[in-house]
Amino acid sequence: MYKRIVVKIGTKVLSRENGHINESVLENIVGQISDLKKSGVEIVLITSGAVASGRGLFKLAGKIETVTDKQVFAAIGQVKLMEIYAKLFEKRNYLCAQILVTKEDFRDRGHYHNMRRCFLNLLRDGVVPIVNENDVVAIKELVFTDNDELAGLIAAQLEADALIILTSVDGVLDGSPSNPSSKTIPEIDFKNITSFQRYVVQEKTDVGRGGMTTKFAIAKKLVSSGITVHIARGTRKNVLRNIVTNRAVGTKFVPLKKTSSVKRRLAYSEGLTAGALVVNKRAGDMLISKEHSMSLLPVGITKIEGDFKKGDVIEIRDICNKKIGFGISAYDSDKIKEMVGKKGGRPVVHYDYMFIE
Repeated sequence: MYKRIVVKIGTKVLSRENGHINESVLENIVGQISDLKKSGVEIVLITSGAVASGRGLFKLAGKIETVTDKQVFAAIGQVKLMEIYAKLFEKRNYLCAQILVTKEDFRDRGHYHNMRRCFLNLLRDGVVPIVNENDVVAIKELVFTDNDELAGLIAAQLEADALIILTSVDGVLDGSPSNPSSKTIPEIDFKNITSFQRYVVQEKTDVGRGGMTTKFAIAKKLVSSGITVHIARGTRKNVLRNIVTNRAVGTKFVPLKKTSSVKRRLAYSEGLTAGALVVNKRAGDMLISKEHSMSLLPVGITKIEGDFKKGDVIEIRDICNKKIGFGISAYDSDKIKEMVGKKGGRPVVHYDYMFIE
């Protein structure tokens, strides 16, 4: 049985066709969360639906929505969404807390650790953290692909046992969701990844940003760091209870070996880096080799991109400028420029603070 889980609810699961929140669906999910909490499970809830809720409450004169329009919808809809959650949890004698985040919060070390401490304190005190992207202040260059990405980041940040993605389909299907003969794949092991890729169909909903391809990519990152991922229909009866108690529901992505919390964070560093290091062929080959556990030494570096500080997350690229992983820099960029290509230096990125894809 899982002890700490992150649950993500998709927009289409919690909203009706008219954009209003489907309170009966939320009541069912909140009831399951409350029951699981009573049995000792720690739960963080990632919710979509603020923009969709805002659309249902506030009508614009024009038909074309701008980015600002969506921010207005989010600002209005988030209040209604949290009002419903608060009411439903209060009925069951639980408090919930609103946490609105942006991608920048995962990019900045101070923000990242402050946020983690807040989550852990809320869980310790029995409060249910409810998380959504802060659409009102997020800038175009730093928005999450969707809330699936946000859920993956938080699952890695909190070293969760599992991420459960509640969606409008039964799981990963062996064909198109529009084909009634398509069947749910009960279990996916990324050791056999090639046999499943052809079943991933990118079909985004009208009200959400996420698709199955995104979910698949997030699952691959999480299972590589030892976190189990489940995708299941959110309106299914007892879906959370069944998953947590290891009854077959939806699609389960089998976790690989456990990795450190640092490496889990690094696995989700796409778009959050402060700079990059380009390495020579020998260093690149050694880093991606499964037979060696190698740190990155100055002699293997050929080029530095960006201005960054000691402790910043940086991208590591091969001789062809192709990304091979991420790491935490042991020095600032000016110091590394003095060390490039030199033998005998200390690691610029230590193996313990490196994630190779």
